[in-house]
Amino acid sequence: MRRLWLIFAQTVTVSLAVLFVVTTLKPEWLGKPVSTGPSIVALQESPSIGEPVVGTASYRDAAKKALPSVVHIFTLQKIRAPRNPLIDDPLFRHFFGEREQTEGQTKSGLGSGVIVSANGYILTNFHVVDAADQIEVALHDGRNLKARLVGGDPESDLAVLQIDQEKAGALKLPAITLGQMDNISVGDVVLAIGNPFGVGQTVTMGIVSALGRSHLGINTFENFIQTDAAINPGNSGGALIDSRGNLVGINTAIYSRTGGSLGIGFAIPVSTAKNVMEQIIQNGAVTRGWIGVEAQEITQELAESFGLTDAGGALIAGVQRGSPADVGGIKPGDILLLVDGKPVEDPQVMLDLIARQKPGEMIPFKLRRQKTLFDATIRIGKRPPLSR
Repeated sequence: MRRLWLIFAQTVTVSLAVLFVVTTLKPEWLGKPVSTGPSIVALQESPSIGEPVVGTASYRDAAKKALPSVVHIFTLQKIRAPRNPLIDDPLFRHFFGEREQTEGQTKSGLGSGVIVSANGYILTNFHVVDAADQIEVALHDGRNLKARLVGGDPESDLAVLQIDQEKAGALKLPAITLGQMDNISVGDVVLAIGNPFGVGQTVTMGIVSALGRSHLGINTFENFIQTDAAINPGNSGGALIDSRGNLVGINTAIYSRTGGSLGIGFAIPVSTAKNVMEQIIQNGAVTRGWIGVEAQEITQELAESFGLTDAGGALIAGVQRGSPADVGGIKPGDILLLVDGKPVEDPQVMLDLIARQKPGEMIPFKLRRQKTLFDATIRIGKRPPLSR
């Protein structure tokens, strides 16, 4: 009996010793987490055992869906040079030759565009096709087709082209799917498609860096998507798509000191592009509201000189004679505070609010003249076309 007790005691002692060694040196063998010391702050951590982390998926499906809808645009413009009065002088022609009789030269341009309708409508930037005498588009499959300018809007830098409808129907053009701006947020992945520097169709990736960018001095009406997807010369008019291949913007401009991409590009939102496109197709031009005033930003110094508590609103610096604002009683020096009940933060916001109104409508305005607030009802006029 004593012998059995000794054997049992030795077995228990050895087992405890092994357990102590394993617990101290290899706790993971027992399924226990390794302690790294007390946590300084309360943290929410995922369990050590779970689903493996999945890497970022490829965007090949989005690119494959959108690439056929993006075209290259080639333009040709004749430069009209004034005729030299000495061109008919025999002595002049003797020294300078017959070639001097040429009255003009041609200039070519390059850009991108997006097929938005199977009827052959193509969206692009106005500056890509401005003053072009001849427009040609190259499809994704390499075919070249003539296109005509349906209309353009220089103030938003958008233009609509159209390929002959019979040819468009026969070709079964791949129209892109328009996305919804309500689904776009800062941080979303986007792809920019175009023809940078004429090297051929190219896809670059980035994220939405910011929304609603304005006050850049690029266009009269600005509401840009900012992205770090590389946009270079030749990308203008190309597509900015989301990760599902839907169009969310028209690539328009870059911020650059060298002419190349520095990670700051701007695209016109698809909501703006769609509105402008529909007006151009239906009416041949974009109709915007106008009252005929020139506004100035209220700086802190101006606010103090006017005795204002804040710098909100737009200072009316000038009123065009006979304009809706003149008829409605607005005078230079007035401060515009509200347009149709919506606050005016600065001259750019004022311009946008007035432009949204329909010509002919009577719209209430709230203004400040010196220290007195007053209301004015103004019949909105039609904004005149931008002078070239």
